[in-house]
Parts: sequence; C-alpha cells; structure tokens
Amino acid sequence: MRTIFERRPLVLDTHVWIWLVQGDPTLAPATRDLIRAAANTGNLRISAITLWEVALLASRNRIELGEQTLPWLEDAVARSGTVIEPLTPRVAAESYQLPNPFHRDLADRMIVATSRLVPATLVTCDGPILDYAARGHVNAIAA
Repeated sequence: MRTIFERRPLVLDTHVWIWLVQGDPTLAPATRDLIRAAANTGNLRISAITLWEVALLASRNRIELGEQTLPWLEDAVARSGTVIEPLTPRVAAESYQLPNPFHRDLADRMIVATSRLVPATLVTCDGPILDYAARGHVNAIAA
C-alpha cells in the first residue's frame, strides 16, 4: 500500500536539504528513506529560494560548504536528485497571502507557498512551520 508521501512530491526545507547533501546524521534514517524514494520517482523538490538561502548562510559563515558556493549548489542539486521549483509570480503572491498569521521570514514564506502550490509535503524541523501545518495550512512532516 502506498502512503500519501509516496503519491505527493516532497519539498525539503533548506536545513533538511543541507543535512541530506552533507550526510548529516540529524536526518533520521526513515526520513532519509522517504526522501530517497521521492528522488527515485522524480518527486523530490526544493524551492528556488533554498538556493538563495544556502548562498546567504554560506556568505555569513553560518554554514560550511567545504568549497565555493556555486559548485556546491550545482553538485548538491545533481547528487540529491532534486527538482528546483521556480519562484513564479504565483508563488510570490501566495507567500504574502498565506492564511492566518505566519512569521515574516522570507525564505520560510516562499518554501511554504511553494509547498502549498505544488502541492507537496514539506519536510522540516522548523517548529513554527510544523505548528502552521498542525493548523491545516500546509502539509508537512517533521524530518
């Protein structure tokens, strides 16, 4: 029997994508298996804003990539099997029309909007996003 997560694409939050690419053990084996299954069926996604957020975090020395940002991003997309969901006018508008209060973080708004519009299941450890999902505004699971 297939689960909802096998039928819907997965969108990875930025930190989850970084953990995946860097082989961080923070990512639970069951979550890693779910992500791998999505990648194998072409259903693994990241928002275009995730690329920007990784570049921003690297430029501020908040994450260590081990190489220059552009080659890391290109390699990470290829190795992880992710499809980049573009920043469309629809995503931009949705990011500021999210139901109920949502915090001001630009990247989080774009990732949630992307997840809602694909539609996909968002994989995250972000507490406010998981709370938002619990209120029924986005489909999300804890990584």
